[in-house]
Amino acid sequence: MFYYIKGPLAFSDLTCAVIEAGGVGYKMTVSQTTHDALPALGKEAKLYTYLAVREDGIELFGFATMDELAAFKLLIGVSGVGPKVAISVLSLLTPQKFTAVVCSEDKKTLGKASGVGAKTAARIILELKDKMSAGVVFSDSTMNADVAVANESSSEFADAMDALSVLGFTRADILVALRGVDTSKMNAEEIIKLAMKKLVKI
Repeated sequence: MFYYIKGPLAFSDLTCAVIEAGGVGYKMTVSQTTHDALPALGKEAKLYTYLAVREDGIELFGFATMDELAAFKLLIGVSGVGPKVAISVLSLLTPQKFTAVVCSEDKKTLGKASGVGAKTAARIILELKDKMSAGVVFSDSTMNADVAVANESSSEFADAMDALSVLGFTRADILVALRGVDTSKMNAEEIIKLAMKKLVKI
C-alpha cells in the first residue's frame, strides 16, 4: 500500500517513529537499527514501509533502508517468526551482520534477540542460510560473497577462527572483520593478527 513515507519527523522513541506527510502523521513501528538512523525531530525522514494486516489489527512498520526491509520480509517468512520477533532481531543486528550470523550458523548471537529461543534460531538459520549464501537477499550488500569466500578458505582460516573464538569473538564478528580479505594465502597467525586489528573497531 505504501512504498515509503517521507516528511518531517514529528515523534520518535525506541520502538516507533511518526512522520508527517500531507498533513497526516504516520506512526510506524521501528527497530533499534532504524531508530539510530533517524534524524532530529523536525528534520526530513524517509522510511520504507511494510503494512501488516492481522485479525486483531493493522500495524505499519518502517525501515531506514531497503536492506532492512528485505531482511524483515525474509524473517517473517520463517515459520513461527512474526513481526515482533523480526523487529527484535533487526534491533540487535544490522542487515549485514544478520547475513553473517545466518551464513556462519551463529545460533548463540541470534539467540540474544528477544523472543528468539534455541529452536527459533535454528529454524531461522535452516530456512534462510541457502538464500543468503546465494546472495539473493540484499541489493547492495557484498557480505554474502565475503562469507562464501571465508567458508571456502583453508584449514589455516579454520585454525584462526577457532583461536579468535577462544578469545571471545563470535563467528559473525570475525567474518565481518575479514570481509573482502583473501585469506587463502595467509597462515593462521597472519589471519589472527589482521582480524584482531579490525575486530577492535567493530
